[in-house]
Amino acid sequence: MQPVPLTFNKTRIAPTPSGFLHLGNVLSFVLTAALARQTGAKILLRIDDLDRERVKPEYVQDIFDILNFLEISWDEGPRNADEYRNEWSQIYRVELYQDALKSLEQGGHLFACTCSRAQLQQNTNIYPGTCLHKNLPLNTPDSNLRLINDAGEISVNTLSGKQIITVPPEMNYFVVRKKDGMPAYQLTSVCDDIHFGVDLVVRGLDLWPSTLAQSQLAAKFGNNTFAETVFYHHPLLMAADGQKLSKSAGDTSIKYLREQGKSLADIYTMIARLSGKTHQVNNWQQLSQLLLPSDF
Repeated sequence: MQPVPLTFNKTRIAPTPSGFLHLGNVLSFVLTAALARQTGAKILLRIDDLDRERVKPEYVQDIFDILNFLEISWDEGPRNADEYRNEWSQIYRVELYQDALKSLEQGGHLFACTCSRAQLQQNTNIYPGTCLHKNLPLNTPDSNLRLINDAGEISVNTLSGKQIITVPPEMNYFVVRKKDGMPAYQLTSVCDDIHFGVDLVVRGLDLWPSTLAQSQLAAKFGNNTFAETVFYHHPLLMAADGQKLSKSAGDTSIKYLREQGKSLADIYTMIARLSGKTHQVNNWQQLSQLLLPSDF
């Protein structure tokens, strides 16, 4: 594979305010900031908040507190919680998402699904297209809208070059509009990246399925810039029990660690240790030099 030119317009930091940020979030922020600096990309702060039931004011404030504590700056987006609430929440872009759904509907790319959660769980996370041929009206009450996926292979741009990927079964027929009528994450993420002109996305390896889903989805929109987006998926930080770090594990939250007296250097050094490095780390620049592949 031929490496892609390392010059980009914009990348983004896109946390969800559904819990206090943890060490794994910090790793992703650091690598995003480092790649932005290396490639000339501006950084957008985008807060993914359409899952309104999980959004809490303290989680929103935590995003700004932690980014400032980490000394990671951004070029576009809200500077504080008030600006986020008044100007930058995804609720102000719902019309954008609805237009995208309308475009998918007009293109014949959607079908309605009334399967219950219990029915879906019987299929071990692989939805078999149960409602695909039922021809339910798209406005059927209490239904999700799912994407009709017909591409056996898709092309994904990575920092190492273009990859041709066979779409795995679990990525077929994913939800683009939830039963409550709200657009789903995969749709809103694609729409936002196109809207803001993002062409470099930094994510954990656990979000590789999202990259596949969003690449399929963007292809249905026709002419847009998403096909040129380049992705970098970094290794995850793992807890002592072998599980990936999550917001439910409060003892790895930066808020908790700060309350225990941990300094910025302590936190960056903890991330280095969890990544298999023994170095003392004082700032995000040093951490990124340790963790990014040398050919970047």
